[in-house]
Amino acid sequence: MNILQERKDLDNYFYVRYHLKSATTVQDAAFDLAVGQSIGNPNMRSVWETPEMISAYCAKILRGPDLDRQEGEVEIAFPLVNIDWATDGIAQLLCTIAGGQADIDRIRGCRAISIEFSDDFVANNFKMPKYGISGFRALTGRYNKPLFGGIIKPKTGITPDQLLDMTKQLVDGGVDFIKEDEVMANPAICSLSDRVELISNFIRDTKVVYCFCINADPTYVVDRAKFVAENGGRGVHVNVWSGLGVHKSIRDLDLPLYIHYQKSGDKFFTHKNNPFSISWQLCCQLAAYCGVDTIHCGMWGGYLSDPEDELRETMKILTDRNVTPALSCGLTADGIQPIVDKFGVDWLGNSGGGIHSHHEGSQAGAAKIRAAVDKIG
Repeated sequence: MNILQERKDLDNYFYVRYHLKSATTVQDAAFDLAVGQSIGNPNMRSVWETPEMISAYCAKILRGPDLDRQEGEVEIAFPLVNIDWATDGIAQLLCTIAGGQADIDRIRGCRAISIEFSDDFVANNFKMPKYGISGFRALTGRYNKPLFGGIIKPKTGITPDQLLDMTKQLVDGGVDFIKEDEVMANPAICSLSDRVELISNFIRDTKVVYCFCINADPTYVVDRAKFVAENGGRGVHVNVWSGLGVHKSIRDLDLPLYIHYQKSGDKFFTHKNNPFSISWQLCCQLAAYCGVDTIHCGMWGGYLSDPEDELRETMKILTDRNVTPALSCGLTADGIQPIVDKFGVDWLGNSGGGIHSHHEGSQAGAAKIRAAVDKIG
């Protein structure tokens, strides 16, 4: 069965670029992946698989230079008709491109690197960010310099009144953005119902985006997003473990909320050392299609620093799609200018310990980083 494709056809297919390691050749591994992730067992054909059905519904292999090698890159074309894009969503997309046939016998390693749709398809099927970096700058009035955010610390164990006091100090210190930590979802000491209205009543008269952590299983995440919007909230924070499809479900509601995507935990499935994985850059592409406004995309120069070329690529993927790249994990005032020198100004710098560890308190810690940001531009 010949499923080689000589040239791209973005009207009928979307393309996923993989790095494959094969027991034989990349073409063999790609065949197993393409057939197995579309019409069925790559080793057995049936009477149900007519030439017409195979032509319409079987994934194809785009001809490329690595097909005869044992390890290399290949693009696989998946028929757009195999997914109901209105309701199947990101969950079915991931099931299609990273499903159970990705690790069968001849495939010794499989890393999904990137995905490509036509511009028209993206415009007609994904809402993309409601606000993004352009809306963030318009709200705050901050241009030609990075945006600056504070992270609630301690991660949990504080009361709603303590949270309000900390929030006031961060705002007075000059932040543009506040996010609750991913550990704070709905703890008894500071439940979502106890803190949303309290914090929102204060934030309402500022130009600060405050993102409430609403991590939970899918039904509860959507309910919590609605609750935040109904009670005057401006933003929500959803961690990677709640699922990319959940971010899209929130965006599809078209609520007046900034959606922050938190990456903590992604290395369990994105790290290059995993023989079967999805690249973080692909996750960021999908996050943009899900309509997130900000995303913790990595860090440079902190206690968790990404390779410069990878971080630059990730940030470009996001800014090209109007998503705000957020950098955190060790950000201090001294780190602002070096990051600007390397990556420009289109990013959000989030700091937790760098703010709250200041000997004069959280307001002073925020003000110190604010001063460093304001020297830019």
